[in-house]
Amino acid sequence: MTAPIVRFAPSPTGRIHIGNARTALLNFLFASGQGGRFVLRFDDTDQERSRQEYADSIVVDLDWLGVVPDLVVRQSDRVAFYAAAVARLKASGRLYPAYESADELDRRRKRMQARGLPPIYDRAALKLTEDDRAKLEAEGRRPHWRFRLDSETVTWTDLVRGESHIDCASLSDPVLVREDGTYLYTLPSVVDDIELGITHVVRGEDHVTNTAVQVQLFRALGAEPPLFGHHNLLVNASGEGLSKRSGALSLTGLREAGAEPLAVAALAVLTGSAESVHPVAALADLGPVDLARLSRAPARFDEHDLWTLSAKTLHGLPFETVRPRFAARGLPDDAVGETFWLAVRGNLERFDDIDGWWAVVHGSIEPVGEDPELLAAATRLLPEEPWSSATWAAWTTRVKAETSRKGRALFHPLRLALTGRDTGPELAVLLPLIGRARVLARLSGHAGSSRQEP
Repeated sequence: MTAPIVRFAPSPTGRIHIGNARTALLNFLFASGQGGRFVLRFDDTDQERSRQEYADSIVVDLDWLGVVPDLVVRQSDRVAFYAAAVARLKASGRLYPAYESADELDRRRKRMQARGLPPIYDRAALKLTEDDRAKLEAEGRRPHWRFRLDSETVTWTDLVRGESHIDCASLSDPVLVREDGTYLYTLPSVVDDIELGITHVVRGEDHVTNTAVQVQLFRALGAEPPLFGHHNLLVNASGEGLSKRSGALSLTGLREAGAEPLAVAALAVLTGSAESVHPVAALADLGPVDLARLSRAPARFDEHDLWTLSAKTLHGLPFETVRPRFAARGLPDDAVGETFWLAVRGNLERFDDIDGWWAVVHGSIEPVGEDPELLAAATRLLPEEPWSSATWAAWTTRVKAETSRKGRALFHPLRLALTGRDTGPELAVLLPLIGRARVLARLSGHAGSSRQEP
């Protein structure tokens, strides 16, 4: 089997969201799992709305997820291909000029609906003579160009939905070229898929109805259509669709809020599939993708689930994965950093929380004193270094024997004095990291004070 070539084709008209990430990731994992290629294609023919800043942010967002394209192309650089395709379609009689205005078409659709007829284009433009067209153009009208569909039922085996079909007799001949000569989505998309050798088109189910037209267009241009797979869409917790224009759940926003990219990827890929959502340690753990295991129903994406999964993902990440992030923050990326990471990762909600725990271990903390008598005894009984994970148990056993404190009455005041926090990592692990000098200073500073209330 030939290795697949797939594409993710966003329009740079806004910031991509978690639903767009689903499409990108399904394509990337589908191809990479079979030794294929992933093409990032910017559908930027809409010059009024396309922005370079959005294209740049899409690249950053994909890189954050771990999706690295093998090739990046922009439709704005490829207009010569589209012009050549238009010429071929005109020459073969499959592309014809039509002169109706938007208002005229709207009135025509309403009349057909009132008569109980399907509101499809009646091909009136095909009845125009050369003289008719010349007269219309003399009036200042410029044609848009429609693709003449064959009256057939297009069938395909969808990689997600199985056997699928659309009766083209129920469709209007689509407009491929506007009056101003610019191209609508369908023509550049098909031409690029041909020129780039795309073998599999994996996209959202909102594109199902486009498939029949595109299959005919592929064949009209002398190419065999790729295989198609239309995955279910993500909706928000209220069941509403996601939109780049609204900015909801954008990858940029999630990244800036501290979401873990592997958690975003896991939810984007696994939500609405036969596999339960779970944390992963690497993007490759989500592949290979079996598109047939995706549900047909829309899948709800709950942001609360993301933050829960993000924390769980952090708790399981090995140090090698976070080592570059340690270095970027000026934290040690050696054995000291690894020991610290393994001690505190289970208490992080977001990676940024690491700074607070680094301060607990190596910096100064707010004084929190509780049970001065206990802290004074703990100070006297503090063992000499070197310390190990067994030091905490040995020390607290001696303090318990002298003070008769036990349970929370023993451990909670010590935790407050040593960390300034009510909860946190196991002190058996944390104590050697803090070190005797800091422990002694914190105990001595609190032994004569009472707890400060916020």
